[in-house]
Amino acid sequence: MNNVGEIRQSLKKRFDRINNESLKNNVLQAMPFWIASGITGIIAVVYARLFAMAESATLMITETYRWMIFILAPLFFFLAWWIVQRFSPTARGSGIPQVMAAIELANPKENSKVDSLLSLKVIVVKVCSSLLMVVGGGVVGREGPTIQIAGSIFRWVNNLIPASWPKISKRNMIMTGAAAGLAAAFNTPLGGIVFAVEELTKTHFRYFRTAIFSAVIIAGLTAQGLLGPYLYLGFPDMFGLSWYIILVVIIVAVVSGLAGSSMARLIVKLLAYKKQFSFRKQVVYLFATAIVISAFSFFFTPLAAGSGKEIMTSTLFTDNKIVAWYLPVLRFAGTILSFCVGAAGGVFAPALAAGASVGSVMAGWFNMAGSNANILILAGMVSFLTGITRSPFTSAILVLEMTDRHNVIFHLMAAAMVANLVSMIIDRRSLYDHLKDGYLEEAGHDIKKGNDPPPAESY
Repeated sequence: MNNVGEIRQSLKKRFDRINNESLKNNVLQAMPFWIASGITGIIAVVYARLFAMAESATLMITETYRWMIFILAPLFFFLAWWIVQRFSPTARGSGIPQVMAAIELANPKENSKVDSLLSLKVIVVKVCSSLLMVVGGGVVGREGPTIQIAGSIFRWVNNLIPASWPKISKRNMIMTGAAAGLAAAFNTPLGGIVFAVEELTKTHFRYFRTAIFSAVIIAGLTAQGLLGPYLYLGFPDMFGLSWYIILVVIIVAVVSGLAGSSMARLIVKLLAYKKQFSFRKQVVYLFATAIVISAFSFFFTPLAAGSGKEIMTSTLFTDNKIVAWYLPVLRFAGTILSFCVGAAGGVFAPALAAGASVGSVMAGWFNMAGSNANILILAGMVSFLTGITRSPFTSAILVLEMTDRHNVIFHLMAAAMVANLVSMIIDRRSLYDHLKDGYLEEAGHDIKKGNDPPPAESY
C-alpha cells in the first residue's frame, strides 16, 4: 500500500509540474501579443486623431478660400509620393496587400523581405505620406494603413523576443497584428477577428485563436480607453422598415457590388499601366491627378475630396439623405486616381463612402426616406466594400458594428452575399489579391508554385 501511495504522490507531483510549465509557457507566449496589442491601440488612436485633424484643416482652409485646393493638392500629393519613393516604396497604397504578402513570406529564408514590408520605418513613412495626401484632399483612408502599421508593430515586438523565449509563430504574429489593427481602427472587435479568418488565414484558426481574441480585446480596450466607447458612425434610425425593402436592398447590392469590383479592376489595370512610366511621367500623372480632384472639389462639391466619412454621417444622421447623382461618379474616379498616385492611403473608408453615395442616390430613385433610406445607404456601403475586398462577412460585420443596429443583420448579410456573387462577373479575385501578387513578385517569390506555408507553431 505504501508503494501505491508513493507512486500516486510521484505521479501527482509530475502532473503538477507539467501543468505549471504549460501555464508558464502559455503566459510567456501570450505576453508579446499583449504588449504589441497595447502599443497598437495607442498608435491607432494617435493616428486617427492626426488624420481627423488633417481633414479638418483642409476643410477649414478650402471653406474660406476654396481656390486654395488647387495649390494644396499638387504640393501635398507630390510630397506624399516623394516620401514613399525616397524612404520606403512598400509603404505605398493601402497596407493590406503588404500584410498579406508578409504572411506568405513569413519563413526563415525570407525574413529580410518581410522586414521590407513591415518595419518601424514603414510606420513613419505610412503615417506621414497618408497625412500629406489627406491635407491635399486625396480620396484615401487610414484603416488599411492602420493594418500595416499594426502588422509592423507586432513584427517589431516579435523580433525583440530572445532566443530563450518559448517559440511563437511569426506568421500568426503578423495575422494577429492585422486583426488588432482593424479592430482598433474601426472599434470593431468582431470585424477584426472575421477579417483575420476570412482574408488572411491560411492555417487552421485553432492555432492562433487565443492570440487573436486577446490581441483584439487589448487593442480595442486601449483605443476605447483613450477615445471612449465610441461607434465609428453612430446609431442610425433602422426602425419601421417597409416589408419590401429587402428587394430594394438586393438591387442596391447588385449595383454597388458591380461598381466596387469595377473600381478594383480599374485600379489594377492603371497600376499595371503605370509601371512603364518614367520618373517624369509619374510626376505628370501625380500633378494631373491633383488638379482633377481639385476640380471635382471646386466645381462640384467639397465632398468629392477626403476619406468620405462626412458623406456617411450626413446621409445617415440628417434629414437630407439624398446626394447629387454625380457624387458616386466623383468618389469612384477620385479613389482610383488617388490610390494610383503611389503615396500611402487606403480604400476602406473611400469604398464605404462611395457605397453610401450609391445607396443615397438609389434611395432618391426609389423615393425612400427615413429608415428605408438608411438601410439602402448601409447596404451600399457593405456591397461596395465587398466588391473590392471579396470578404462579404467582414464587410457586413464591420458596418454592423459601426452602427450597432443588429435588427438589420440579415439585410446586410444578404447585400454582402449578393454583391460577392455579382462581383465575379467583373473579376474573380479581390483588389488585395492582385496587389499582394505584385509585392510577392517584387520580393522574387514564386507565385505560380504558391509556396505552401510551413506548419503553424502552437499559439
